Amino acid sequence: MSSKWAERITQALGLRLAAWYLGTFLASTLVIGGLTYGLLATLLERRDHDIIQSTLREYATRYQAGGLPALARAIEIEQRSGSREPLFVRVVGPFEDVLLYSLPETFGAFDLSELPGGPNAIWSQVQSRDRNAVLEVATMDLGGAALQVGKTTEARNQLLSNFRRVLMLGAGFALVIGVVGGIFLTRSTLKPLRDLRDAVGRILQTGQTDDRVPVYGTEDTVDELSTLFNAMLARITTLIHGMRNALDHVAHDLRTPMTRLRVTAESALATNDPARHREALSDCLEESERVLSMLTTLMDISEAETGTMKLNVTEVPLAALAKEVVDLYEDTAEDAGVMLQSGIPADLTVPADRDRLRQALANLVDNAIKYSPRGGRVDLSAAVDQNMVVIRVADTGPGISEQDLPRIFDRLYRGDQSRATRGLGLGLSLVRAYVEAQGGSVSVKSTPGKGSIFEIRLPGT
Repeated sequence: MSSKWAERITQALGLRLAAWYLGTFLASTLVIGGLTYGLLATLLERRDHDIIQSTLREYATRYQAGGLPALARAIEIEQRSGSREPLFVRVVGPFEDVLLYSLPETFGAFDLSELPGGPNAIWSQVQSRDRNAVLEVATMDLGGAALQVGKTTEARNQLLSNFRRVLMLGAGFALVIGVVGGIFLTRSTLKPLRDLRDAVGRILQTGQTDDRVPVYGTEDTVDELSTLFNAMLARITTLIHGMRNALDHVAHDLRTPMTRLRVTAESALATNDPARHREALSDCLEESERVLSMLTTLMDISEAETGTMKLNVTEVPLAALAKEVVDLYEDTAEDAGVMLQSGIPADLTVPADRDRLRQALANLVDNAIKYSPRGGRVDLSAAVDQNMVVIRVADTGPGISEQDLPRIFDRLYRGDQSRATRGLGLGLSLVRAYVEAQGGSVSVKSTPGKGSIFEIRLPGT
């Protein structure tokens, strides 16, 4: 059991982050403290050496000016006045006989026999008997005699000892701050990941993709991950709803043609007339083509609405595209007694998928011809309106009633006027899906008895 807990702890992301934060924080604190301690020790040592050397030069000048009496008098005056820090002073003769000696009582016990007496030793050190301090001595040759000035490191050591205690206390506070800060920062950093984990768990448990991960607006990598995850969920939800709607429509609208197929086949089987059999086979083939067309159109609409349709966007010259559509329906319009013409400028282009846009325009023209009376007109036009390219298909048909107008782009919806003609009720739905998949929109303006105007609006270049 203990090994499993140890493995879980070592694998816990939060604990690893907290440990890394604490280790980095403590390491940086110790490095800064160590550098500060070293710098302080160096500065204090340099200060003591500067005091010793400046005093050494001053006393050498006094000795050369007035001899030992002048030097002794200066040392006595300074000791009484306390104008200078306590210093060790000694003058050693040529035979290492001590000519002048001054050692403050506060310096402790030093074995001065270990101190070289000649002028050859520029810097010397003597350890105190209790090992708490060191006497640092500088020596200067006075021409037959040697002047020695020294200072104990006791005060310096005491200051550094106090500083070490402060550092240890600061390290303790840093440890507490590091632990608390590590826990806080780890929890706050991992909260979006925990939200993501909880959202995935709820989705797996309920099967509902409408759940979302909170986005905190920090714009960091984790927040960006939450945003992308929500966008992915929205896309999946759209795809699922699109598939469900498509399946619902297919299931609903396949009943009628499949029923007709069954009735036709049963009627043919009930007779031995070969002509009746041939007619039934022909009807079944026509009905199957109608079913395939419905399925293909429904799948195209679903792909376009869910954003999975692949588009080949190029600069499409609208005048040439409209001419293709006019040429395609010219005979149909002539048979229906409808005038079909296009007035689109030759230099007008739009970035779009040529095949999808041609299909959408063809569906609108087909509807306009189908519902226009003999002697009517269908006009194609286009213009630029506020960085949008507007393509219009206007007819002089009976128009669309107010109750049908809001629903004419719905799948399989057929208004009163359209029920008299054969169709799937998917043409306008396909137009809207194709146009919206390319970032555009489609709308209609209609007045009963005065015709209709369909508008396709697409972003311009």
